[in-house]
Amino acid sequence: MALSRATRIIRRQPLAADLLSPIRVPSNTSSSRAGILSGSLPPSGRQSLPPARYISTGASLPNHVPSFRAISTTPCHHFPSAEKMAEEEEEEEDEKERREMLPGLGMTKPGEKPRVVVLGSGWAACRFLKDLDTETYDAVCVSPRNHMVFTPLLASTCVGTLEFRSVAEPVSRIQPALSSSPNSYFFLASCTGIDTRRHEVYCEAAPNSGLPSEPYRFKVAYDKLVIAAGADPLTFNVKGVKPHAFFLREVGHAQEIRKKLLLNLMLSENPGLSEAEKKRLLHCVVVGGGPTGVEFSGELSDFIMRDVRRRHSHVKDYVRVTLIEANEILSSFDVRLRQYANNHLTKCGVRLVRGVVKEVQPRKIVLNDGSEVPYGLLVWSTGVGPSEFVRSLDLPRSAGGRIGVDEWLRVPSVEDVFALGDCAGFLEQTGRQVLPALAQVAEREGKYLAVLFSKIAKQNGGRASATGEVALGEPFVYKHRGSMASVGRYKALVDLRRSKDAKGLSLAGFVSWLIWRSAYLTRVVSWRNRFYVVVNWATTLVFGRDNSRIGGCS
Repeated sequence: MALSRATRIIRRQPLAADLLSPIRVPSNTSSSRAGILSGSLPPSGRQSLPPARYISTGASLPNHVPSFRAISTTPCHHFPSAEKMAEEEEEEEDEKERREMLPGLGMTKPGEKPRVVVLGSGWAACRFLKDLDTETYDAVCVSPRNHMVFTPLLASTCVGTLEFRSVAEPVSRIQPALSSSPNSYFFLASCTGIDTRRHEVYCEAAPNSGLPSEPYRFKVAYDKLVIAAGADPLTFNVKGVKPHAFFLREVGHAQEIRKKLLLNLMLSENPGLSEAEKKRLLHCVVVGGGPTGVEFSGELSDFIMRDVRRRHSHVKDYVRVTLIEANEILSSFDVRLRQYANNHLTKCGVRLVRGVVKEVQPRKIVLNDGSEVPYGLLVWSTGVGPSEFVRSLDLPRSAGGRIGVDEWLRVPSVEDVFALGDCAGFLEQTGRQVLPALAQVAEREGKYLAVLFSKIAKQNGGRASATGEVALGEPFVYKHRGSMASVGRYKALVDLRRSKDAKGLSLAGFVSWLIWRSAYLTRVVSWRNRFYVVVNWATTLVFGRDNSRIGGCS
């Protein structure tokens, strides 16, 4: 889930006095396995993470080392001119005055519970909210959508195997305190900026002409901030992708894909269309051979074989599916499972093409070898990267442009800020690899952070800028539990290896499909949605998929 309409954090250039002031640093990471951080200096020549001040004590460094105040990115050797500094201070004062006038929630008062602000409503954010101790903390969730999407089953909604409500879980159902506790809230808005010195986030409400002003802005003060803003689809700067392709990350994306698919099927039966135009209109192209692309291709081929041939018999022979991948499909799976998927998809009528997309035009794709692929529906599923909002933040960066975090999911150099999920990655100094953007990674990070917040609350109450040492305990460790993917026609893949190079159990076929369905059914958050999913599966099995198209022709 991405937070839209992002703007950069307003920050000031440091004064000379700032650059000469001492900073606070944690002990080197190799000796802090138990998570008890102090203010001792790291050994000479050894890298250490910038300070997380709320759990460290002060220590002076030589004058040539800059202070990590706020999130300033000015190099220590660069001193702005007096005129430039005066202009920036004036701009900062103007911005400060504007922000002070914004409505919103101020800092918590003595006697009130500390406030945790969560940005996002994806897997990481919702698992954290679900496990957060609301007897200790007040929670505020800020997101442009009021639900979590159960992404493993999202492809099934595109062809009517499942209904959209079956994969959408309201945030207030995941954490009831958001709607019942007097000081906990859900705000339908996008975060546009963060002031880490003032401990405030600045938000812009979802567009609505009924609000007092457009756009409507407000602020929320926090004791602890959790950034779980998700990621955006990667386009690799290929020309034409955004205006012509459909992504598959949100329920809205699935709705648009379903509308377009059914529209093309119905329009193709109109008289006067040439053979070439019918073939183009009914050619569905999927770019990206990861689990999402493969599962969507499998669902689409099953939809064509079972439903299109029966309900659109006049054009059934024109419908085709092409899957384009630069390398191998399902590259993280066992080689035997990859070969099984290749053979099964080909048997189901999916054409596998190895190539790189050079350009996307309104009616055709141009590959790097110059060949052209006409299409009527194009679904782009080539992975995810940092969102515009995440890129706008002046925070430490990990590989791939994510927000950099330490082993406890804290953002170094700023106080009381944590990041997790697809928008966060371990810093290079931690010696850890950036984890893949998977639902199980995000969910387990959210679970870990909720436990960590309980430990923090027991030791210092969870207040903002709390001083003194805090024993954080063991750092976050991720252990992969395996991967699964459906390939259509009651077949699936189950890869239970711990890593790509490890040995382990691998299954493919009908039994794997039963395991796939059972596993994901148990992972659906609420019993209500589990009931919906079972009913949808049974209805589809007995009566077929619903091919009604509701909405305008777009």
